[in-house]
Amino acid sequence: MDCNIKKRLNKFLRTTASPPKCGRHERVMASLVGSPWARIRVLPELPAPLFRRGFAAKPYISVRWRNLSVSASSAIAGPTEGEVRVRFAPSPTGNLHVGGARTALFNYLFARSQGGKFVLRIEDTDLERSTRKSEEAMLNDLSWLGLNWDEGPSVGGDYGPYRQSERNSLYKEYAEKLLESGAVYRCFCSNEELEQMKERAKQMQLPPVYTGKWRTASDEEIKQELAKGTPYTYRFRVPKEGNLKISDLIRGEVSWSLDTLGDFVIMRSNGQPVYNFCVTVDDTTMRISHVIRLAEEHLPNTLRQALIYKALGFSMPSFAHVSLILAPDRSKLSKRHGATSVGQFREMGYLPQAMVNYLALLGWGDGTENEFFTIDQLVEKFSISRVNKSGAIFDSTKLRWMNGQHLRALPPEELLKIFGDRWKCTSVLLESEGIFIQDATELLKDGVDLITEADTALSNLLSYPLYTTLSSEECKPIVQDKLSEVAASLISAYDGGELPAALEEGHAGWQKWVKGFGKLLKRKGKSLFMPLRVLLTGKLHGPDMGGSILLIYKAGLWGVVNPEAGFISLDERFKMLREVDWEALDKENKQLESVAGLSD
Repeated sequence: MDCNIKKRLNKFLRTTASPPKCGRHERVMASLVGSPWARIRVLPELPAPLFRRGFAAKPYISVRWRNLSVSASSAIAGPTEGEVRVRFAPSPTGNLHVGGARTALFNYLFARSQGGKFVLRIEDTDLERSTRKSEEAMLNDLSWLGLNWDEGPSVGGDYGPYRQSERNSLYKEYAEKLLESGAVYRCFCSNEELEQMKERAKQMQLPPVYTGKWRTASDEEIKQELAKGTPYTYRFRVPKEGNLKISDLIRGEVSWSLDTLGDFVIMRSNGQPVYNFCVTVDDTTMRISHVIRLAEEHLPNTLRQALIYKALGFSMPSFAHVSLILAPDRSKLSKRHGATSVGQFREMGYLPQAMVNYLALLGWGDGTENEFFTIDQLVEKFSISRVNKSGAIFDSTKLRWMNGQHLRALPPEELLKIFGDRWKCTSVLLESEGIFIQDATELLKDGVDLITEADTALSNLLSYPLYTTLSSEECKPIVQDKLSEVAASLISAYDGGELPAALEEGHAGWQKWVKGFGKLLKRKGKSLFMPLRVLLTGKLHGPDMGGSILLIYKAGLWGVVNPEAGFISLDERFKMLREVDWEALDKENKQLESVAGLSD
């Protein structure tokens, strides 16, 4: 550096190291005469309120070179070095998507595994689309998943308010500081002018970046527009050259070229702050140490946020950008692929622990083949280093299977309550507790993967679609295997009291009777049990037949079934059996066989 320039620089730094003592801080600028290579701005020390809660107050020097390389610091701001503070910051403009739920889960697991804090912040600056109804639904979904936040709405905390709509004064304060420092400038371009810029860029096949019309405006030009009351935005002054790099905890080093960005808006003409500005101020003033979020949605935002961090003199948090959750066709998971929101899965009968377990496996694993984890186990094993860069496929079939496994792994009393409450709520049963509920739960649980299937399973068991089954193609071999003879013997056993007496004795009595009945008919195995299943249950498939018949028998005795549930008692079933015209059924089957033979 030229000796005279060096002297002038040292003198400049000495005279501006302390802020001028006046009502408000004035911007201090110095141009290095004779040096086309650098322009140096020094921001005086910012007032203490700006750096409350532990941010260091110090002069900030911004040097712009032709080949500027900005390296974002990942140091944790604040007085408690090493404290982990993460946040989940949804926009309350709709339902909580499973992708957002997974992001919240990863933040929660990281915070808990590091002994840190999980902060919930509502980003509701989109006033037209944000609603309290959506916010409440999101909070309910997060609570249902068990992702309880340490700070945020309904909980409070030292760094609130936790809704962006309630933090406008803070954003305006920091925007004015950036304006004073020269990091941002007023832009008086109309919407029409901006559209023309985009159109020209499109015609020239260039990125639609702002051309910088007001970047170099004189003070006189700005005063004239202010006097006229022309609306204006605040635009960030982006360096024209250089690169910006960050070290991402998942993706490694990520870099951008600054010349593709253009000066961007941080405050709209209506005074509303823009997302990238809000989130930078919020993450800093809330002392967020790590930002874990979606890459596809937010990685491009990181460039703008990093520049704002640097301009304000703030330390950046560490970033970890996770990939999207993909549909089976590897497109972005959307409504056309079925259920996508946490609320939908809840209504469909999924358990929160199954959802948490499955979402954790979308892009993460502990390095073993184990797929079943409680949330406490996930906290113990979770690490960012094991999160994958590539997108994870959302497999609804596997989620359903996993839910069934979690459902059957519940403590017996919890499963009984879930099934009992469901059966009473859906008007299948008149009560939600008792021996019948215990027996029904034990019998049906292995065939139920979703809570909502419990009432379907019980209703199906209590029904008796005999005529439909007998006339089905699948049942034809059973009918042809002298089903009428089995029916006659079964009716005789019921009318003679042998079968009811056996059912009174429970499983042992049933098993003893079936064995004797098989010997009487000289049948065993499939040739015995398939006819009995059809005749007693009216179906070809179902849970254990002995347990099913015993439950049907008890339902008829105890009066626990809602009269409107379509239950057919054993007495009614045998009445229907006596009315079957077996000769006509045999004749119909033979006619069908003849028609099939002719068609062949």
